[in-house]
Amino acid sequence: KITACDFFALARLVPACALRSPGWTMAALAEDIVAKITAAGDEIREMKKAGATKDEIMAKVAVLNGLKDEYEQATGKKYANPAAQGSKKDKKKGGGGASGGENSKNAKKEARIKAKEEAQAKAAAEREAKLKAKEAENDDATKYGDSPLVQSAFITDRVWVDLPDLNEGLAGSERYIRARVHTSRKQGKGCFLLLRQGFDTVQGVLFQGKGVSAAMVAYAAAISKESVVDIRASIATPPEPIASATKSMVELHILEIHAISRSAPLPFDLEDASRADGAEGVTVNQDTRLNYRWVDTRTPANQAIFRIQSGISNLFREFMYSRGFTEIHTPKILGGASEGGSEVFTLSYMGRPACLAQSPQLYKQMCAACGGFERVFEVGPVFRAENSNTHRHLCEFTGLDFEMAFHEHYYEVLQVFSDLFIFIFDQLNIRYKNELEAIRAQHPFEDLKFCRPSLRLTFAEGIKLLQDAGYTEADPDEDLTTELEKALGRIVKEKFDTDFFMMDKYPLKIRPFYTMPDPENPKLSNSYDLFIRGEEIVSGAQRIHDVELLKERAAWWEIPEAGIQSYLDAFKFGALPHGGGGIGLERVAMLFLGLKNIRKASMFPRDPQRLAP
Repeated sequence: KITACDFFALARLVPACALRSPGWTMAALAEDIVAKITAAGDEIREMKKAGATKDEIMAKVAVLNGLKDEYEQATGKKYANPAAQGSKKDKKKGGGGASGGENSKNAKKEARIKAKEEAQAKAAAEREAKLKAKEAENDDATKYGDSPLVQSAFITDRVWVDLPDLNEGLAGSERYIRARVHTSRKQGKGCFLLLRQGFDTVQGVLFQGKGVSAAMVAYAAAISKESVVDIRASIATPPEPIASATKSMVELHILEIHAISRSAPLPFDLEDASRADGAEGVTVNQDTRLNYRWVDTRTPANQAIFRIQSGISNLFREFMYSRGFTEIHTPKILGGASEGGSEVFTLSYMGRPACLAQSPQLYKQMCAACGGFERVFEVGPVFRAENSNTHRHLCEFTGLDFEMAFHEHYYEVLQVFSDLFIFIFDQLNIRYKNELEAIRAQHPFEDLKFCRPSLRLTFAEGIKLLQDAGYTEADPDEDLTTELEKALGRIVKEKFDTDFFMMDKYPLKIRPFYTMPDPENPKLSNSYDLFIRGEEIVSGAQRIHDVELLKERAAWWEIPEAGIQSYLDAFKFGALPHGGGGIGLERVAMLFLGLKNIRKASMFPRDPQRLAP
């Protein structure tokens, strides 16, 4: 039976059409509400699977709870899930019913876990998509990537700076820089590059953030060592000096980076090639270095060695010009040997026999003594066909030669030599301090000691020093062997505290045909050699300026007059007394730096075994 109050309550819950229906009952009402509850529950589960938002799900749960309240008002009982009731009944019955309930519970749990995992995966995918979209917005592909081939197609208004010119005064400005990638290191979301140009290095950095994408960082980190890159960077001053860079007070914040020329795998690691003499670790042998010389010269020590070599040549020129000398350039293809002997490279010159010049000697004399220049010098190649496989011999080297007229004595020439070398030694120590330390770091050496003025000994005095020290094989009538020269260098260093000295009055028979004999002893000559650390770097003499004496000496050496006729003719028309000498550039560099092999001081050495590269 339904009271009046129940009727009005039900009227709010039941559609009017249902109340007017003659077959309508309370049971039908309950079934209608249960159907709605079931449908609402199913809809909520589908929403969860579909990843609906929390607010959307909670709104549907509120509708479900309202239906449950309606069920309670209609039946006077709280709504109970029929499936849950069935589970309780199964538990009471035990046996197979309990197992079925447990299976149902596990299935629901697995379904919930699966739904949760699917929702998490969907959320993660959405987050990843958002991050990629944000990254795409930040990624400007024009800021990185391999550059097109440089073919001189255009000129821009870019402001470039070389690494040697980087300094703190440029902080806050932007510049373009071209350099090699010396090393690269990716760290987290950033990348550190050590960039090198010649002798100098600077650190460049880029970190993922505004204007720098993750793809740009990855690109920079993947560029191979020794590749050439162009970068646009903001120049900054680091909070503390960067120990790994020669430009320690400057740092480059990279804004753009483009590979101009990528390096293939290197034949050896530059770190190994830069390792200090005697240090533990992998080293690179000399033949491998020379086979890939253009890679080997990239090490700090080699960069410094050849800058020192260039400095010696430049200082030689500077001194010569300051003393009134004129630079000349003489032929290197001759019709006859310039020094006498058979140690010449022969060739066919338009069907006629010829040879490569062993020295510019004859032409220097023509210019200085006969041509009116009086003081001349030359920097050029010298060729010696000596099959000498030693640490100090080359078949082709660079000669620094000079010749000068003098008034009374060849000592005037020796004084110029003394002043020249003191000038070169002093200026190398002053102008090339960084280079000297870079070399010392890999090839330790003692600073060269020298006197002012330079020490001068006679050949006889040198022989006596050797004999007094127990070198009885030292012969006053023969030239010194390499071993005796080194021994004499050690003796002189101990006795006179100098690594540089001169020695004159050599036996005439061991000197070239154009050497002036000694006026007091015809077995000796007005010749001289100069030494650094016990090794010869200069050979020179007063030259014969009398044509008849020249013919006599040439005949003694069995040099055909026809081969030197133009040289002999030069002295027929008046010649000045003169002298000079030839300096081996590579030997000076080797010995000043205390290197153990002349090939270290020769860019592309030519010895009896090597003709390439």
